[in-house]
Amino acid sequence: MEFDYAKDNLEKQPYDHYIKAFAESDPLEIANRCQIEFNEETREFKLRLMGKEYYISHPDFKIRKVDESDNSYHVMFEFYKAEILALRFMLEGKKIESTGEFVTFRDTPEGNMYFKSFQGRCLFRLKYGFGFKLDKFKAAMEKMGATPMKMGDVAYKFEILDDFNVFILWEGDDEFEPSSQILFSDNFPVAFKSEDLVVSGDISITNLKGVASQL
Repeated sequence: MEFDYAKDNLEKQPYDHYIKAFAESDPLEIANRCQIEFNEETREFKLRLMGKEYYISHPDFKIRKVDESDNSYHVMFEFYKAEILALRFMLEGKKIESTGEFVTFRDTPEGNMYFKSFQGRCLFRLKYGFGFKLDKFKAAMEKMGATPMKMGDVAYKFEILDDFNVFILWEGDDEFEPSSQILFSDNFPVAFKSEDLVVSGDISITNLKGVASQL
């Protein structure tokens, strides 16, 4: 899907920069560093994002679904920041195994610097998007294939990119105003900058709302 960046040149400039850098990159180096599959015959990477698998061609960065018959919500085709996150991961990220522990956004390098942005784009957006609609929240999480966790009132773990996980803990009921916490698997800060974690949370909530809209 082609996104129209003309309305926001601030987004188009970094996107164009990443596209150019991707075209000039070494695909085998990317595959090794990020530990993702690259088919040298088709010149395509295979990347999983929000539970959906995609083929991404090199050097032209054309994206297609692995399962063409899957007509469910695909955030990669609906939200341009998903493309940017994929580009940044392949250009600057590194695959590191998680220990299974999770960290808060504030615990990441520069987390305090970007916390206001994270709070507005992720925590508040999650709260206002689902508020007291815990049933819809749970249904969307189940549809995404998220794993329920026994913490708080509602908690789920799900994967954003290959083996990079997010944990959403929700507390609240019909009487008390709900609050949420978004945690990241401890390999995130090694592979991504704090600003990328804001984008990851943004993508997660956009995907959650997109899935919920189809229920």
